[in-house]
Amino acid sequence: MKNRLAVALFLLLAGSLFISTLGSAQEVTEANRRIVTKIIPQYPALARAMKIQGNVRIDVLVEPNGKVKSLDPRGGHPVLVQSAEDALRQWKWEPASRESHEIVELRFTP
Repeated sequence: MKNRLAVALFLLLAGSLFISTLGSAQEVTEANRRIVTKIIPQYPALARAMKIQGNVRIDVLVEPNGKVKSLDPRGGHPVLVQSAEDALRQWKWEPASRESHEIVELRFTP
């Protein structure tokens, strides 16, 4: 009985890990403002060839009109950071009365 439970749990865990690796980049944000326009970063060919994966964390300074003013990378492989920055420059947030810092974390998996 314990062996069946262990096998079932292993298969469930393995399946969830497989499903979570599909796609190019997934976004996790710590945002105060709602995102209006979101561009998904491209998984760089160089990163795919080198089997680089991981998370990129960027502090985005958003203007009151919702456009990106500046980006401050806080972590991640440089090849992945460049792709994340290229996409984030095109993002747009809802308007607000002042600038805000939005932390965006993107997961890159082949």
